[in-house]
Amino acid sequence: MSDRIIIGVTDCSKFDIYSNWVLSCNENVEVIQLGYKLNNFEAIKKCHGIVLTGGEDVHPKFYKLPEYYPYCYDDDVDEQRDEFEFKVLEYTEKNEIPVLGICRGMQVGNVFFGGTLIPDIPTWGKFDHSKMPDKIDRYHEIIVNPSSWLNRIVNTDKGLVNSNHHQSTDRTGKGLVVSAVSPDGITEAMERLNPTGKSFLLFIQWHPERLKDQQSPFSKNLHEAFINAIKTRIDGLQDFKR
Repeated sequence: MSDRIIIGVTDCSKFDIYSNWVLSCNENVEVIQLGYKLNNFEAIKKCHGIVLTGGEDVHPKFYKLPEYYPYCYDDDVDEQRDEFEFKVLEYTEKNEIPVLGICRGMQVGNVFFGGTLIPDIPTWGKFDHSKMPDKIDRYHEIIVNPSSWLNRIVNTDKGLVNSNHHQSTDRTGKGLVVSAVSPDGITEAMERLNPTGKSFLLFIQWHPERLKDQQSPFSKNLHEAFINAIKTRIDGLQDFKR
C-alpha cells in the first residue's frame, strides 16, 4: 500500500514518546498532534487511526460522581482536554476510525461509553499502581481473558506490564468488556463486547510506548494489530470507491 497512514495522537506532556512509538514500526506512518490547545480538531478528518494518550485525571463530573473530585490530583485535572477527547471518540465511533487508548485513554474512553472510574486506587483498597518512589514505572503481572480478542493479539494468558496511575476504571461502559486484570482486580484492558463488523477499539492501562521490552507482545503485537486494522480499513474504503 503506497498511501501514507496518518495517525492522530492526542496532545499530552509526553507526546513525543507516544509519537515515536507510533512511528517506530512502519516508515509509512505520519503522526498528527491533536489537542484543544492546538485548536485543530478538524485535522481529525485526515486521520486513519487515533491514539488516546495518558495524562490528567478525568473530572468526576463527567461520570456523574462530582463528589469524587477531592480524590483527584487538584493540579492534574483538565476539563477542556476531557471534552476534546470525548469529541474525538464521538467522531471515531461515527466514522469507524480505529482507536487505541492508553492509560488515561482507557479511562476517558470508559467514561465516554457511560462507565465510571475509581478516583484513587489505594483509597479504594487496592495495591498501589503508581510509579515507584524513584519515579520509574512500577511493573506487575496481568491476566488476560483466554476468550478475549486481546488474547488473540498477544497470544498469551498473562504477562508483565508497566504501571503508573492512581485512577482506574470501575463500572464498565456500555458495549465494553474487561479483557485483562491485575492480580488485585484492577482493570488493565477493555475491548468491545460485540466487535463483529465494528472498528478496532482497544483500551489498555499500561504504557506500551515505554515498556522496557519493546518486543513484548504487550507492545509490539498491539502496535502491529492497530496498524493492520488501519490498513484493512483503508483498503476497504479504496475498494468501495472503485
